[in-house]
Order: sequence, then C-alpha cells, then structure tokens
Amino acid sequence: MDQRARIAMSGDEVAGFLRDSRKLQLGTINPDGTPHMVTMFYALTEGRLAFWTYGKAQKARNIERDPRVSCLVEAGDDYAELRGVLVYGTARLVDRPEAVLEVGLEITKRMTGLTDAEVTPELRGYVEHTARKRVAYVVEPTRVVSWDHRKLSAPATA
Repeated sequence: MDQRARIAMSGDEVAGFLRDSRKLQLGTINPDGTPHMVTMFYALTEGRLAFWTYGKAQKARNIERDPRVSCLVEAGDDYAELRGVLVYGTARLVDRPEAVLEVGLEITKRMTGLTDAEVTPELRGYVEHTARKRVAYVVEPTRVVSWDHRKLSAPATA
C-alpha cells in the first residue's frame, strides 16, 4: 500500500472530521487570477460545507465571477498529528432570506457551542439582523482529498 493511500481518511472519517471542526480556509480566485484565501467558520448542510458572508465581500464577488472554490479544514501541530480535508468544488449561492438565516444560525451554534435550545432570543435577533446583509453558499464537492498522519505510526496493512 502506498503512503498516500495509507493516510487517506475513509468517508466516515472525513464526515466526522468535518462535523467536529469549525473553521476552514476558503480559496477563491481574484480577478487577476491570484488566489484569495480567508478563514471562515462553517456549517454543514446535508453533509456539505456551508458558509456565509457579506454580499459585497471580495470572496462573494470572486464566487459570483467564478464559483470554483477550495476549502481546507485542518488540525494538528506536529507532523505526526496532521489531519486535513481539502474539498474542491463549486459554491452554490443561497440567497433566500430564510435559508441564509438558517446557515447563519448553524454557524453561530458551531462557533459558540450552543444547542438550539440555548440560542437566546437576543442572539437569534442579532443573527437575523446580520443575515439581512449576507448571502450564504453551499459547496458542491467535485473532489475531496484527505490525510491523517496519525496513521503513519500504525503498522501498514496490505
């Protein structure tokens, strides 16, 4: 078994890693072709990465022009601990106010660690107010690459 195949995560491991993480590095393409990279909190919508942003943000303008994105979620400090998932895909615009709010609430819960029952009316009101100027995106994956260097310390199996 080659090293690359040995450290790849299974589908269940990828899903669990994305479920347990909170931030991703979002790559979009600037008008001049250079990468635009930002850190975003995210939610999962039917297992897909979802994020929101102000409609006039550079990333939103880039996606409007070219919806191809890269999303990197990673963990670990030392080489032997590195884990990550890189999702290449197409960002699909979500602009219905109710759907934008839903994405925003899911992101807020992940950021704060709150459950549905713990979201106060004041917090919900703040998210609703913020959502008026935002759009959301769901990433439709075209390719997923993963690695878990912790598997390097485990014996290789054929």
